[in-house]
Amino acid sequence: MIRCIELLRVSTLGQADADRASLPSQKTINGRTAEQYGLTIVRSIEMAGVSGASVLLAPEMHEMVRLMRDPEIHGVIAREFSRLMRPENYSDYALLQVFVDTNTILYLPEGPINFGSRDGRLMGVMKATIGGLERLELQQKIWNAREEKRMRGEIGGSRVVLPYGVTYPWAYTADAEKVREVFRLFLSGQTSYAELSNILGVTVPGLRCVMRNPIYTGWRVIDKKRDMSARGKYPTKDGRQGDRRKVNRKPEEVIRIKVLEPLISESDFNRVQRLMDLKRENSWRSRESYEPRFTYNGYLNCICGSLIYTKYRRDDYYICRDRCGVHYMRRDKLEPALDALFGKRLTNPLFLRRHILAPLAQKRAPQGNARLLRTRLESLESKRKRILDGYFDEVITAEERELRLNDVDRERSTITAILTRQTPARILDLDRLVDVFTPFAEFELLSRGDKRRLLNTITPSIVAANYEISGLWIGLDETHMDRDSWPPPA
Repeated sequence: MIRCIELLRVSTLGQADADRASLPSQKTINGRTAEQYGLTIVRSIEMAGVSGASVLLAPEMHEMVRLMRDPEIHGVIAREFSRLMRPENYSDYALLQVFVDTNTILYLPEGPINFGSRDGRLMGVMKATIGGLERLELQQKIWNAREEKRMRGEIGGSRVVLPYGVTYPWAYTADAEKVREVFRLFLSGQTSYAELSNILGVTVPGLRCVMRNPIYTGWRVIDKKRDMSARGKYPTKDGRQGDRRKVNRKPEEVIRIKVLEPLISESDFNRVQRLMDLKRENSWRSRESYEPRFTYNGYLNCICGSLIYTKYRRDDYYICRDRCGVHYMRRDKLEPALDALFGKRLTNPLFLRRHILAPLAQKRAPQGNARLLRTRLESLESKRKRILDGYFDEVITAEERELRLNDVDRERSTITAILTRQTPARILDLDRLVDVFTPFAEFELLSRGDKRRLLNTITPSIVAANYEISGLWIGLDETHMDRDSWPPPA
């Protein structure tokens, strides 16, 4: 029996719906391919909502790679090469090397590809490149079609892009009267965004977007577009489809088209824009004389785990966001203690050796204990493979497989957590810590802006409550200083 893995992938979740035939169609074609070459499908890897350019980020692909390392797995079956990948950058080609390293064959309806052979290397790279180019061409075609619709006054995407109080085909809804009322109140002198946002039932930023949108004068203006470059993608979890950043259009690309009768006159709309600009310019944050006072905002956490916010109440305070019961902390009392921590204690080699390196060394697990735990992990990995072999040989059912694998994974997680707590990822040395904190030698003498720029180099996370500094994490993978590692500064 020649065992193979079946790969099924669709780029969007909509394509995976029951009323769409994409996944069943792929399964049918893969079945024919398996029958043609005398293969047995022992596992199906199904990915939905994963672009061909993001397959390496998907956990399903990681599982397929893990299974490919099993000597019993001979190949991977797919409907077409693009189901495997549509590379967007050169690092994506690393997936082809996995096929070479594991001596795995890719089976397609038109024939198998052995990436380890001379012809397979050439064919594999060519098909991957063609798949990537097809993806770019498809993106451009979709963009051109949507852009043409926008220029005709239609919507290029889903109705989620429609403004508040507007529907398509273009018409005002009953909520549009609320917009008219908001503009009337704003021009009459009621300029509180918080109060006006309650009328529409939106957030304050949402209100500002509504009041800035010229659609209520009858004109649809599109002055932004999605960044289609590689850097325009937002990072997403598990390689799933995500959004792209918006960028300003060039002047010649801006679309301005009349689609409605005016709800707000252009003169009133322009007056509101000028008043909003004036309101922003007069904001305390926009004043040239405004000087930010808090040095550690964004770096502080409470002992309850919540963020610590800043607040002015007759004086400047740091407070727990969730009001867990800790006291307000005055800025002029807490910040000098933090300045002394970074400027004096963490730049003192004796302090670093005694209160950081020594406690970390004591927390390391005994070698014998760690060795036993690692041996048990290896034993669990062997057990996991035996369970999968039993399933592939049809000795156990899928339900029995899942029950046994869950027991194995639960024990593995427990042992891994113990090892992580007991053994540091890397052993810190004094020279490295001194290098990290040397720039902080004159920290207490720096301005607020210079202090924050220096803090950003190590991205600290500080735990504080009732003026006690009980924890500190900094941006080094192996550095974690908590209440057990060093005493809080006096």
